[in-house]
Amino acid sequence: MAEPRKILTVFGTRPEAIKLFPLVHALDADPRFDSRVCVSAQHRGMLDQVLAIADVVPHHDLDLMTPGQTLDALTARALVEIGRVLDAETPDWVVVQGDTTTVMAGAIAAYYRQIPVCHVEAGLRSGDIYHPWPEEVNRRVVGTFAALHCAPTDTARDALLKENTDPATVHVTGNTVIDALHWVSAKVEAEPGLVSGLADLETRFAGKRIIGMTSHRRENFGDGMQNIADAVKRIASRGDIAVIFPVHLNPNVHAVMNEQLAGLDNVALIEPLDYPHFARLLNIAELMLTDSGGVQEEAPALGKPVLVMRETTERPEGVAAGTAKLVGTDADTIVRETERLLDDPEAYSAMARAHNPFGDGLSAQRICDLLAR
Repeated sequence: MAEPRKILTVFGTRPEAIKLFPLVHALDADPRFDSRVCVSAQHRGMLDQVLAIADVVPHHDLDLMTPGQTLDALTARALVEIGRVLDAETPDWVVVQGDTTTVMAGAIAAYYRQIPVCHVEAGLRSGDIYHPWPEEVNRRVVGTFAALHCAPTDTARDALLKENTDPATVHVTGNTVIDALHWVSAKVEAEPGLVSGLADLETRFAGKRIIGMTSHRRENFGDGMQNIADAVKRIASRGDIAVIFPVHLNPNVHAVMNEQLAGLDNVALIEPLDYPHFARLLNIAELMLTDSGGVQEEAPALGKPVLVMRETTERPEGVAAGTAKLVGTDADTIVRETERLLDDPEAYSAMARAHNPFGDGLSAQRICDLLAR
């Protein structure tokens, strides 16, 4: 039997951890691989929540997060520290996911050592290098030299092929976030106590229609975040709804939302949720307001419409399928489109019943098989 192929999976944020733990599980269970994990801890607390629930213990924890860290300082530290791990491990492949600073730095460190890179969730493009920022450029950089591009959808594959990527290196695998959602949903069903932290809110808002919300994008800091807060305040003037908003820890989000929304009876500003609780929020919400990428994929898997508070999206599949709609950060538009879904059953049903284009929950195994070739 051939010696197992050493795979080093590198990630640093909560979304990366969610989308990669199904692959880490699959690699760990597959005798074809010697699986190793390196985390940058670009997001410390939120990352640790996912590691704990998914029972992933990193072999290397770089703990790079520092208060007020600039993008260039983070990039430089990540590049150097991930490089040291690569020199110690000498893997056959490096796996990265998505578009964070950790992804770009990890991939470049591997490239400098001529180690092939597998890019999970490859091919997402918004067409605007400043929306989302800096993620759009991060993923484009990795796309120029990855040896294996695991595109979540046909649209992502086509974007790569338009950039003259070698077709032999591009494979449509589905999105591992659907694998993760299936896994955590089954875990919560077996252990209901995992989501008991929302019980009080569910009781408090019994009989109301719940809107779930997330907002954290850098390009929305400033006026965009103020507009979003204004829109939520106006929506919350309705007596029939309640907003549950896990507020991102970044001061650019936290300060604005607390100033505008704290004290409103039917708005719950809560701490960031761990993954099981967030999956529960998706389940109990009637619709989602978000500027997140992952929510655009997760909510439709549960039949929940998504209004995307951004000017562009690198996930146009959801918009094309009808599961998501771009509403930008204009307060009037956010209010109008939210109330349309609340008050027009046909409009709501059209989005809720649209086909989710992002996967079937079998993506991690497909990626394993590609890495074994």
